[in-house]
Amino acid sequence: MGQLEHKAAIVTGSSRGIGAEVAKLLAAEGAGVVVNYRQKAPRANKVVSGIEADGGRAVAVGADLTSPEGPAALVDAALESFGSLDVLVLNASGGMETGVEEDYALKLNRDAQVNMLTAAAARMKPGSRVVFVTSHQAHFINTVPTMPEYEPVARSKRAGEDALRARIPELEEKGITLVVVSGDMIEGTVTATLLDRANPGAIEARREEAGRLYSVEEFAAEVARMALADVPTGHTEYVGGSDYLSA
Repeated sequence: MGQLEHKAAIVTGSSRGIGAEVAKLLAAEGAGVVVNYRQKAPRANKVVSGIEADGGRAVAVGADLTSPEGPAALVDAALESFGSLDVLVLNASGGMETGVEEDYALKLNRDAQVNMLTAAAARMKPGSRVVFVTSHQAHFINTVPTMPEYEPVARSKRAGEDALRARIPELEEKGITLVVVSGDMIEGTVTATLLDRANPGAIEARREEAGRLYSVEEFAAEVARMALADVPTGHTEYVGGSDYLSA
C-alpha cells in the first residue's frame, strides 16, 4: 500500500507537463487524484486513462481557477469522487500566453492560488499538505534579475507565494502544512519553450550557467516527494540552480 492509500489529491494544471507527472506519481502512492484542466479535456482524460490503466484512481475536472466557481468545483470533485481532500498541489501558472488580458498573470499566479487554497483549506483535515510550485526565477526575483520577457510572470508568482505564506498561521491552526517547491528552468515545459521563443537561446544559455537542467519527470518527482515529506510548514525545497542559492 502507498503512503496516500484512501486519501485524495488535487493537482491544478495537470493535463500535461509537470502537473500530469505529479498526478501520476501521487496516484501511484494510492491517492485518488483530481486531474484539473482549463480547456483541453482530451489531454486530461488521457492522463486519467493512464492512471487507471496502472491501477490508480483519478477523475478529470474542467475548471478555470480564475473564475469564482473554479476552485470550488475541484474541491467538490475530490470529496464526491474520493471522500476527502488531503493533498493540494498548486501547480497551475501562466501569463506568457498571447491574447490574455493585461493582468491575467496576477489573476492566475496570485489571486487564483489564494482562492484555491481558501476553498480547499475549508475542507481539509489536520495532517493535510499544500504544495506550491514555483520557479527560482520567481522565488528569487527580488534579489536576482531574470529575463525581461519573464519578469511580469516572475513577480506575479512571487506575489502568489507571499500571499500563500501569509496564510501559514491560519493553516497551522487547522493542522495543514504549506511547502514551496522552487525549481530552476525545466526542460520541456511550456514556459521554457515560450521563453526560448521570445528570447532565442535562453534555454541553452541557462543550461550552460546551471550545468544542467532538470527534466519534467525529474522535477515532478521532487514535487510529489514534498507532498509526503516530513518537513515543517513554510519549508522551501530547492531543485537545481545552485548558483541561485549562492547569489
